[in-house]
Amino acid sequence: MRTKLISLFAALVLVAACETTPDESASTSGAGETTSSGSGTSTGVTGTAVTPEAMATDDTMMAPEPGSQEDLVINVGDRVFFGFDKSVINADAEKTLKRQAAWMRKHATLTVTIEGHADERGTREYNLALGARRANSVKNFLVAVGVSVDRIATISYGKERPDALGHSEAAWSQNRRGVTVLN
Repeated sequence: MRTKLISLFAALVLVAACETTPDESASTSGAGETTSSGSGTSTGVTGTAVTPEAMATDDTMMAPEPGSQEDLVINVGDRVFFGFDKSVINADAEKTLKRQAAWMRKHATLTVTIEGHADERGTREYNLALGARRANSVKNFLVAVGVSVDRIATISYGKERPDALGHSEAAWSQNRRGVTVLN
């Protein structure tokens, strides 16, 4: 009886030792975001380098429908990121928003909703207000560069819809964002 208990305990210890914990430091990148390698290539989800020429000649890849959410994500970028406790448009965000404004002028009948998001730190109420400020910053920038205010709505999700899971700066920086979504 005692040997059975010891054997059972040893088996449990072995199984527990084989268990792996999830890597919370890993983050997911937002839709439409690519990482530049500086050589005219970009890396996708798998990290494999893809040249623009290969993307254009690959028969298995289909171009997104013009004016679709996929078109916005792939060809323009649907999100901008903010600093901790900030709702100010930075230089990188400005470039993306100028491309979004040009895309919206090209597709003049489309309307969008700007989603404001925050990271997990802070109270629910504070993060809803911060998300609203971020969404309004994006909206105000787009209006300032020529998009009609009637075509843009805003909503704040605060910290309720994280894009990257984890409790690290890498995850938090992906969650401090404004996302443009077609209605």
